[in-house]
Amino acid sequence: MNLYENTQNPEKLILVGVCITGRTGSVRKNEADVEESLDELADLIETAGGQTVAKIYQARESIHPGTYIGKGKIEEIRELIENTQATGVVCDDELSPAQLSNLEHELDIKVMDRTLIILDIFAGRAVTREGKIQVELAQLRYRATRLVGLRNSLSRLGGGIGTRGPGEKKLEMDRRLIRERISILKNEVEGMKKQREVARKNREKAPVTVVAIVGYTNAGKSTFLNKLTGAGVLEEDKLFATLDPTTRNYRLESGQEILLTDTVGFIRKLPHHLIDAFRSTLEEAKYADIILHVVDSSNPQMQKHIKTVYETLDNLEVGDKPVITVFNKQDKVTETAEMFRDERADYVIKASVKTGMGIKEILDAVEEIIRNKKRYMAKLFSYEEAGKIQKIRKYGELLKEEYREDGIYVEAYVPVEMSE
Repeated sequence: MNLYENTQNPEKLILVGVCITGRTGSVRKNEADVEESLDELADLIETAGGQTVAKIYQARESIHPGTYIGKGKIEEIRELIENTQATGVVCDDELSPAQLSNLEHELDIKVMDRTLIILDIFAGRAVTREGKIQVELAQLRYRATRLVGLRNSLSRLGGGIGTRGPGEKKLEMDRRLIRERISILKNEVEGMKKQREVARKNREKAPVTVVAIVGYTNAGKSTFLNKLTGAGVLEEDKLFATLDPTTRNYRLESGQEILLTDTVGFIRKLPHHLIDAFRSTLEEAKYADIILHVVDSSNPQMQKHIKTVYETLDNLEVGDKPVITVFNKQDKVTETAEMFRDERADYVIKASVKTGMGIKEILDAVEEIIRNKKRYMAKLFSYEEAGKIQKIRKYGELLKEEYREDGIYVEAYVPVEMSE
């Protein structure tokens, strides 16, 4: 049974962060950023089936290279563990193998980091074979260098959050076996990547516009896809409610068909293990014609979420594509309209996908972008060429169709390759 379904005895966890006060060359994070990041970590813990019993952070010039936090804060956490009956500690940054091992030794309790929690959630959410392989690959890459510390931690508490996917048995493999397993999985992922590339090339042959739906996790991407296509994708008010990407056909009002592709939700500090493992999936956005960026406009961290999404897209080298930013969940918003801006977007639309508000405007924006990429055609087809008109209906925008004695007169906006 997945642990996020076990609400009777959830693990009690203390969340720990570090606020970098800054010195020359170091990254600066203010206290508000750290508090917001810990709040998000608490949401991740809830999604994974745990219970946050305390949040604590330390202001330091830099993260302690050996134990993540200093001795004084370790003592403070020891007292918190005793007072809250906590069963584990979760650090808000990715720990090195030494930090993980040393901190567990100091606290004598299970220690995890943000990366492990996200990997654990992904393992519980993966449904398709591709998703499961990608998650296992990411987990094994992460765990390969942390084998000793994780083995000690899990043997102490008998598993729990952080053990989904490969699980304890695979953690007991030696490093050679893990490397072999990683090699096998990498080959499988490479094979799936080639399949995706073939599918993309086939799409290019048939000029269908691909719209990639991107956004911070829990912004409403799946709700939008379901609303339009009845895709049946899980909708849940939790981080990473869906993991496996879904692609559906949709016919616009003009009659032309498009492909809508949902992608994995983004998040701050998205582990590089996941970005590497899911690169072929995430790159659906790279090869799309239009980016539909869904934002949860009711979230106080909205602007930071927007920044995270663009940083991830830049990391994937998505490039210069038309962007429609949808400020979703307007039914939950009280702020003024000036709050809803995105300088990188070509279109900005306020919407409440669940209620249907703004959907027409979104689709109109998609149609306008497609039309701007097409050429106007006015042509007389012979009756023997009638099959070409069906292609125009499917891939273009048919404006006029007139049957004459000498043939069929058509006016339409069509893809460049069809206009020649």
